[in-house]
This record gives sequence, C-alpha cells and structure tokens, in this order.
Amino acid sequence: AELSVERRFVPESCPRAVRPGDFVRYHYLGAFPDGTRFDSSYDRGSTFNVFVGKGQLIAGMDQALVGMCVNERRFVKIPPQLAYGSEGVPGVIPPNAVLHFDVLLVDLWNSEDEVQVQTYFKPQKCPRTVQVSDFVRYHYNGTFLDGTLFDSSHNRMRTYDTYVGIGWLIPGMDQGLLGMCVGEKRIITIPPFLAYGEDGDGKEIPGQASLVFDVVLLDLHNPKDGIAIENQLVPESCERRSQTGDFLRYHYNGTLLDGTLFDSSYSRNRTYDTYVGKGYVIAGMDEGLLGVCTGEKRRIIIPPHLGYGEEGRGKIPGSAVLVFDIHVVDFHNPSDSVSITVHYKPSNCTVLSKKGDYLKYHYNASLLDGTLLDSTHSLGKTYNIVLGSGQVVLGMDMGLQDMCVGERRTVVIPPHLGYGEDGVEGEVPGSAVLVFDIELLELVSGLPEGYMFVWNGEVSPNLFDEIDQNHDGEVLLEEFSEYIQTQVDTGKGKLAPGFDFEMIVKNMFTNQDRDGNGKVTAEEFKLKDQEVKEEHDEL
Repeated sequence: AELSVERRFVPESCPRAVRPGDFVRYHYLGAFPDGTRFDSSYDRGSTFNVFVGKGQLIAGMDQALVGMCVNERRFVKIPPQLAYGSEGVPGVIPPNAVLHFDVLLVDLWNSEDEVQVQTYFKPQKCPRTVQVSDFVRYHYNGTFLDGTLFDSSHNRMRTYDTYVGIGWLIPGMDQGLLGMCVGEKRIITIPPFLAYGEDGDGKEIPGQASLVFDVVLLDLHNPKDGIAIENQLVPESCERRSQTGDFLRYHYNGTLLDGTLFDSSYSRNRTYDTYVGKGYVIAGMDEGLLGVCTGEKRRIIIPPHLGYGEEGRGKIPGSAVLVFDIHVVDFHNPSDSVSITVHYKPSNCTVLSKKGDYLKYHYNASLLDGTLLDSTHSLGKTYNIVLGSGQVVLGMDMGLQDMCVGERRTVVIPPHLGYGEDGVEGEVPGSAVLVFDIELLELVSGLPEGYMFVWNGEVSPNLFDEIDQNHDGEVLLEEFSEYIQTQVDTGKGKLAPGFDFEMIVKNMFTNQDRDGNGKVTAEEFKLKDQEVKEEHDEL
C-alpha cells in the first residue's frame, strides 16, 4: 500500500543528491513481484533520461529518486496507486500491479548548474594564468559523472592543444580552463548544456551527459608573446655584452614549461657554440642571447612561434613553449684582435720585446669564465720562446710584443688567433677565447730579421781560409760547426737566441753548400751582403 525504498548501495562520497527539478540519467530493471521482468533500460543500451518532480514519471518513481546519489543503487516497490493504477498499461502492465524497480543513478544535473572547478594541486609559483585567446597544451582524463572513462589524452600519449575562449572547445571547457597555472591540476565538471547537449557527440558521449575532466596544464602562451628573460646571475664586472654577429659558447638546460627536460649541453660535456643574430639558432634564442655578459646566467622563455612552431622537433612537441637556462662561457667577434691590459710596468722600461727576441716568462692560462687551463708556476719553470718564430699561437706572439722585463699584463686572445675551432683535444675547447696572465722575466735581444748569426766585430778578409783549417780547399760540416762554436765562445760572433745550435749551424752550412755535395768550396762561399737575393738565413 505504500512506497518502499531500499538503499542497496550508497557510495562513500555523495557531493550531491537528487532534488525535485533535477535532470537525471539512470538505468533500471522493472519487474513484477513474481520476478517477471517487464522492462529494462539495459536491454535498450541507453539510460532513462528525465526531469524529477515535474510529472514526467509515475508518482512513485518521482518520489523514489529524490535524495539519490550518483552511483547509488535502490530497490523500489511502488504500489499501483503511485504507478499505473487500475488501468495499467495494456499489453505490458496489468491493472492494480505492484511494480519493482532496481535503479542505478548514473548522472544528475540542474538547468541552473554552472561549470564546477575543483583545484587539487597548484604550484607555489604561478607567474601567469590562462586567459581568453591563450593557446594551451594539457592532458586530461574525461569521465562521466559515475566515473566511466570515455576519453584520455594520456592513452594517446599526446597533449590536447587548443586556443581557449574562442570557440574551439565546448563552452564548459572554455570556462573551466580559465585562470589555470602551468602545472596546476583541477577537476572540471560540466553540465550537458555547456557540453554536448541533448544529442551527445554521436560517438562515446550520450545525450544529456554531465562530463568530468581531470586536467593538468602543461603549457601556456599567447600568439602575441615575445620572449621572456629572467636574469639569474649577472657578474658585477661586465665590460662587454654580446651583439649581433658575435660568436658565443654557452651551456644550457632545455625544458618544457612543465619542467620536462628535452636537452642539455651539460650531458654532452660540451658547450653549444654559435653565432648570434645570424639565424643559426631559433629566433627566440637569437634574441635571448643578445646583451649577455661572460659568466652570466639567464632563463630564456620562448613561445612556439619563436621556437619550433606547430610541428615541434625531436623530443619537443608541437606548439611547445621552451625554457632555456643558459650559462655564457665566453664570446667574441670574428673582427676581434688581441686585447692587452698592462697591470705593472717598471719605471726603467727602455728595452722592449720585438720579433726575434728570446723571452722567458711565467703565465697562467685560463678560459674567459675563469677555468684554469695551464700554469708555468705549477710546473716550476718558465716558458721560453723566440718571439715571432711561430713557437706559440699567433695571438700570443702579438701579445708579447713591446714588453719589458718585469712587466705584468693580461692578454686576451680570440680563437681565430688562438687554437681555432678545433681547440686542443682534452685541453682547450674549440672556439675558446684564451686569457693569459703574463710576467716577463728575461729578454735576450735577437738578431736582425733574416739572420741566424752575426759578427760582433770586423769580419776577417780571409774568412774561408780560417774556416778551412786543413787548407784542402773544402769545408766540411764538422769544420764549419767547430769554427762557429769558437766565434761564439770567444765573443766574436752571436747566434740567434733560443734556437738549437746544431740546427742553426746545419742550416747555415746547407745554405753555403750550393751544390748539395756536403762540402763548401771557396767559389760557393759568400757572406750575406754578397748575396743578390737569398731566401735563407746565412752568414
């Protein structure tokens, strides 16, 4: 005689219960008291969709559904006066029939509902939130209100990429994404009239279905964005900033906006080397590397239209915002020459180094970022060279010019005057600017250019006879070498400093031995001022 409602399953969470005026979607089995089934929504493969409390249902069902939660299951016994009464339904339900319904509530909404947003994770830093016309990349799981999954970007292993607020999405999602931060996770619940409405999407989503999206925002930008630069470390001393045409060496970590690492120069243990402002790198990096100092660390945030665009590249997905944390190691311009800074010059600085001089000096060699490469101090001995003879890189030959003993200077050498693009394996990186802190300790003046030996006095008019000690009319290398050694030992002659004695003497002898037979005759023998033109160094 009375309506009977048995709650056979009640979910632990019930954020909302049916009220009169709500629209519900539910499954049911309808049977008579003897168990004979007269109807089933399961057999039709679709829920029963209806407003509650508006007379669209038999009175007993209108009452029985009130207070139900989504996923709740109720067993309802409805007396005939609250069902089809004395008339029944011809051919289906006899007069005065008691009806049993096994009901499972699937969905519930009201025409006054709005989009519901529940944020369950929000990053501590949120420099920017989604606004109308922004382009976003996000992952989502899409379910119905009862938890049934209908779609997932995770399963496709690809983000959903779209503009927000311009009609590319269902209205409820357009609303639900507004105000999100990158990294934020939220649940967006959308009533059907802000989703796919009465007809559904014709595929997975039925008509009048509430949708629940579990969303994590990975990326966010606007087509009007330029690059963003965050200075993390700027050296106190910054004598020079990079300009268009400069060549930079820098380390970087490249990540997506959600922190996913896609590349790192550190992992390769090698800097990235490139020209700036010449189109060798993506447009955003070309711009972001301008105005940096050596040693500077900065973060460059690059929107996709200044990065790798809609297509992406390698590990970089399409339409991705890129974040580069860079550390500038050094930079130079191909037009640079050697830079010399004198720190100390003795007051009695009268003798200056020149080409051909023999120099002894100490140095500390480092990269522009301060990384030490080499030091004569640690070896406990000086570095000795003949200036201008090609014994050091061209930039060092230039940097040691016009220096006096006791002077201290810093010489900065660009790579095209140093070790070039290849560097020295295991010691000097390619395209590296070199810094030498130098102290000149000793200078032995060299000979005039083109000479390996000079006389300190008058030259004997019988020079050949003096060299030809056995007077056989021929001078052998041994005789020649012994004679030159004697002249040097007695102070009558001087050899070019810094070279091997035997090498110099052999070179001098070879120049005199014009027929190459290992002997010098009087006819072959000539002093340098007797030569019309000679390419080699001679007496």
